[in-house]
Amino acid sequence: MEAALSGLAALADPGLLLLVLAATVGGVVIGALPGLNATTGAALLLPFTLTMEPIAAIAVLTTIYCSATFAGAITAILINTPGTSASAATCLDGYPMAQRGEAGRALGMAAVSSTIGGILSVVCLMLAAPLLARAAYNFAPPEYFALTLFGLSMLASIGDGSPLKNLMSGAFGILLATVGIDLLTDVERFTFGMPELTTGIGFVPVMIGIFGISELLIQANSLGDLRERISVKTIRLPSLADYRKTWKTIARSSGIGTFIGILPAEGATVASMIGYNEAKRWSRTPEEFGKGAIEGIAGSEAANNSATGGAMVPTLALGIPGSPTAAVILAGLMVHGLRPGPAMFTQQAEFAFAIFWSMMLVNVLFFGIGLAGAKVFARVSLIPTRVLWPCVFVFSVIGAYALDQSMLDVWIALAAGVIGFFMRRYGFSVVPLAIGLILGDMLETRLGQSMVMLDEKWWLLFTRPLALFFFALTALALFGPLIWKIAARLAVRRKNAGR
Repeated sequence: MEAALSGLAALADPGLLLLVLAATVGGVVIGALPGLNATTGAALLLPFTLTMEPIAAIAVLTTIYCSATFAGAITAILINTPGTSASAATCLDGYPMAQRGEAGRALGMAAVSSTIGGILSVVCLMLAAPLLARAAYNFAPPEYFALTLFGLSMLASIGDGSPLKNLMSGAFGILLATVGIDLLTDVERFTFGMPELTTGIGFVPVMIGIFGISELLIQANSLGDLRERISVKTIRLPSLADYRKTWKTIARSSGIGTFIGILPAEGATVASMIGYNEAKRWSRTPEEFGKGAIEGIAGSEAANNSATGGAMVPTLALGIPGSPTAAVILAGLMVHGLRPGPAMFTQQAEFAFAIFWSMMLVNVLFFGIGLAGAKVFARVSLIPTRVLWPCVFVFSVIGAYALDQSMLDVWIALAAGVIGFFMRRYGFSVVPLAIGLILGDMLETRLGQSMVMLDEKWWLLFTRPLALFFFALTALALFGPLIWKIAARLAVRRKNAGR
């Protein structure tokens, strides 16, 4: 309780409150722009937070995360183009409602369900993260190594690519993490005689490249696209009848989103799809879905916003990112010299709770800002891409250079952007690469510490119950789907043979 009150007091600083307010507006603008999303926005702003105090820096990044996730619903409803992938399911019923003149009602429901889902997930974050950290407080290096390996195994299910391509992308990220001097052996690896690479490849330039510059190159193919926008006269809150129809959906989707967010490597997009499908499955009128069902908006928006708080649980408590944007926030924590994990809730509890309260605040702020300014933010979506993306490129270059005033970081960002472009073009997701880069260093460090602790006897890793449990989960995550498919095929063959 004392830590929670101290965190709230730290957030009461007027300058920090003004910064959170500005970040909320900026996050809504980012989320309302098709092509940009919370991950890209956080990656572009990451280098500009390095001059801030740690609480302010992470508060800005989490504010962008929450507000941009909500704002994707604005363009999803008004122009049938989700501002973020997490709002893709909102298009299915939001745009049909807008077409029949109910855009204001749809936006009101999106704001209410997003706010409720976000607040409930932050409450769960406040309760679950310290408990999870306390459970992991007695972890030794072998347990952390096994846990990190399990987090990497989840890369198979993240992103748009096939599981194999996702794992290949993650492996490439781990390879990049090996660049530099090995702290255990003092051996230089893959530096090619460049002193600047002895400290390794920085998170920030790579994040800017694969999320910002690669998206610029992707969007270059749609410079001439025109979008039709449906005008909205007034935004109105849901009626009492709407609340009666959707309160169960909002509660159910909030729980689903929080749970999906907690799972390593999942995120708001997966949560919104599951929340929407469950809303349809439990609805008394499933035939209305896809034609303008207000339950569809409630199910999608409550789930994707509740996933933001859920994703921060493993990020802060274990150092395992719960979503792509959480991976960027984790990088922000690390460049500020903060190490997520159990120690954060014992040695830096005030910091952790300040972040929790800032996420609670932004969920309230974007409710008012979204309702009051939805019409203005909808116009932002009409900014020509030939104007928008050159500005993004300039910010990307400045952000990459600002970190260490090094042109090498600019070249790394540009190279990462080109690599990210070709990866996405050929079906490889860039998200596993980012997470692999972050977790790769952790994996190597924990393995080295484990070998020292176990006197180089690696097989003793399998004698530790918790480590063995995480190894089993890793094997299940990697080979479970394949085993399930083989079992299903054998069952079909037996069934056909018995006929």
